[in-house]
Amino acid sequence: MDTFFISHGSPTLSIDDSLPARHFLKSWQQKIFTEKPKSILVISGHWETNEPSVNVISGLNDVIYDFYGFPKPMYELKYPAPGAPELAMRVKELLVDAGFKNVKEDKARGLDHGAWVPLMLMYPEANIPVCQLSVQTNENGTYHYNMGKALAPLREEGVLIIGSGSATHNLRALRLAADDGSAIPWAQDFDTWLKESLVNGTEPVRGLVTESNGLTV
Repeated sequence: MDTFFISHGSPTLSIDDSLPARHFLKSWQQKIFTEKPKSILVISGHWETNEPSVNVISGLNDVIYDFYGFPKPMYELKYPAPGAPELAMRVKELLVDAGFKNVKEDKARGLDHGAWVPLMLMYPEANIPVCQLSVQTNENGTYHYNMGKALAPLREEGVLIIGSGSATHNLRALRLAADDGSAIPWAQDFDTWLKESLVNGTEPVRGLVTESNGLTV
């Protein structure tokens, strides 16, 4: 089972058919990844906690409308995917065994838009159990790299692991960006560094990479 990072873009991805990413995600099962996973683990940039947390949901996942000021139809969308409590406990087991001692269980939290927006396009049937794992923004790249290593056995257990977010994220800077759609220079620089690091197998980040325009990565 492969592992993917998806830039989920704006929440309007859920309704705006003019966005190319929307069509890419809707073609997921036919063109990108034809194998049906047993369950899905999403690590979203929109769930930040001090300690690793998994949502342990026995029934259907609720959706969290964690965005503001968008068109009303977006707040009426649903993605009733079943929870994945067994996967959640397996994630906790792997992390604890790898040295992440304080792994929390959240039995109430639903799926944030970093999870349900792309999944509603990728797997509209909402018939695959989904679990979320939080990120710790007070920790560095090495910490999360080691978290990924701990979760690697899930790939052999039929679990599709999806990282969902953006390489950079600064809405204030985006609103002030050039009208021609060109990337902000510091964002382009980081994106280039990230691509080269992944392609060339560079060692994980050991600390903060940069802090610019209110964005820390």
